[in-house]
Amino acid sequence: MSKKIKAMELNDLRNTFKGVRDFVLLEPLKLDSAADYELRKGLRARKIRVKMVKNTLVKKVFDENGVKVDPGSGPTLLCWGGDSPKALGQAVLDLLKQLRPDPKQPEKIKPKTGVADGEPMTLENLSKVPTRQEAIGEVVAALLGPGAALAGCLVGPGAAIAGILKAIEEKGSGSDKPATAG
Repeated sequence: MSKKIKAMELNDLRNTFKGVRDFVLLEPLKLDSAADYELRKGLRARKIRVKMVKNTLVKKVFDENGVKVDPGSGPTLLCWGGDSPKALGQAVLDLLKQLRPDPKQPEKIKPKTGVADGEPMTLENLSKVPTRQEAIGEVVAALLGPGAALAGCLVGPGAAIAGILKAIEEKGSGSDKPATAG
């Protein structure tokens, strides 16, 4: 590859992956054209893009962006996009299962690694990373949980005493009626 072509390819990758911090690296093993079409079609439907990349160039681009990832050896398919890292991981896992319905068949695509917010992890862990809304919900629940328990502790005894007083009042008002002779 000439230096000019390599520089053009590197600049294109820089522009394409500028700001990308969530992605999945896949290794195509025995990927035929039909399986490649199904993979790309399924990911495109979920707004996820796929690109075959040269390992040395993509490693250089992601190092420049502050993402430390080792693409390893062999060809690499890079998938990015979607609503969240969790959606990306789940979409890729689902399509990998569709491409290999029988576990006895050889793998067509092998997952290399997943990256969420610049942190490398396995594809299974990437599919379990909470979305932004889920993480905010967990924090709010953690903050409100003890407060709700404390409020329940403060209100509980008062409600019990009020119930006892009401029962005494009802019992007392029933015995105050004068007996009528008739």
